[in-house]
Amino acid sequence: MPEIDSIDDVLARLASHRYIGDRPLATSIYLALKLGKPLFIEGEAGVGKTEAAKVMAEVLGARLIRLQCYEGIDLAHAAYEWNYPRQLLHIRLLGEGADRAQAEREIFSPEFLLRRPLLDAIDNEDPVPPVLLIDEIDRSDEEFEAFLLELLSDFQISIPELGTVTAKRPPFVVVTSNRTREVHDALKRRCLYHWIDYPDLEKEVSIVEARVPEAAAGLARQVALLVSGLREMDLYKLPGVAETLDWARSLSALGARSVDASLVEATLGAALKYQEDLERAREAIPALVQRAQGA
Repeated sequence: MPEIDSIDDVLARLASHRYIGDRPLATSIYLALKLGKPLFIEGEAGVGKTEAAKVMAEVLGARLIRLQCYEGIDLAHAAYEWNYPRQLLHIRLLGEGADRAQAEREIFSPEFLLRRPLLDAIDNEDPVPPVLLIDEIDRSDEEFEAFLLELLSDFQISIPELGTVTAKRPPFVVVTSNRTREVHDALKRRCLYHWIDYPDLEKEVSIVEARVPEAAAGLARQVALLVSGLREMDLYKLPGVAETLDWARSLSALGARSVDASLVEATLGAALKYQEDLERAREAIPALVQRAQGA
């Protein structure tokens, strides 16, 4: 694939893969590629952070390597661990008379290493450097953040038994956060930063039209207006773009050409995921539908 040579090129390639981005995001992606820096994308859940990384893998013709973060994630699940059962078996096969130093050299060799996503992203023979997605870093703890500093600054991982493994060609790294907690400044300093907000109405309509082409003419705008109305309410969890798309797909699956109160109430669970929010939104359905139908 030809090299990306401009911000407009980024925008065009994102659009060709049905991702409706904006110029600030395209600028961040372009600079991250040109400078060889990780890109830290923050924003509310469901606004397209993870999808941006997935689409960039398609744009670059690269393999996507995804590390889903969670509370308690550690080195063994993220980077590497030793295959202890196989090491023990190898020691037994060597027998009691084996040279101990030689045995240790053998069992702590790459042959006995279980490669996890981070090591795979650094050490590979891919024709195109992979896209490494470190998803929802805010779900991990500060100890794991500290481990990532070496990888994000030097694209390398230190393995005490083997030494330092450095990427021949650095991957394109995207780190995402839903901001459920503040990520340490040391990690952010190693990245370019971009915030993705909820889209405005016209952009959200374009997103629905691009991602849900089966939606009837005009339905995309009506669904976007419904979601826009929900976001103006005092809800526990506001719907993101992902919920807008799910709602449009749900209505399309029911054969809806436009929205009415009964359809909105029946499919409201596509947009809202908490009972308290559902109850509050049901009271506003007539006004929401009237607003959407007036589009």
